[in-house]
Amino acid sequence: MVNNKLLGARGEDIAARYLAARGYRIRERNFRCRLGEIDVVAEDGGVLVFVEVKARRSGRFGLPQEAVTPLKQARLRRLAQYYLLTHGGLERPCRFDVLAVTFGPGGEAKAELIRGAF
Repeated sequence: MVNNKLLGARGEDIAARYLAARGYRIRERNFRCRLGEIDVVAEDGGVLVFVEVKARRSGRFGLPQEAVTPLKQARLRRLAQYYLLTHGGLERPCRFDVLAVTFGPGGEAKAELIRGAF
């Protein structure tokens, strides 16, 4: 479990750098409330983006983005609604991106951004 938490934290660090390098402005990382957690809340132009980060050591159990199931998507939508209610911006355009990070055998990371994933 500790290794998975470290892997997730490393993936989120890589994701934040990846997004910033592409012009996203990071507003929050690991936004938590009673409903759960949003990995990254960012702005891309005038769009508020809720980013789910998935990290894997390999593709052995499928691609990282495949772990964002319909159930997970529904939870993220509820979290995003709560975020908008508590932070303002209900009228603001939003989208959901998934950032998949796969670590190679030598520890090198490959990131893939899926804009408007759901």
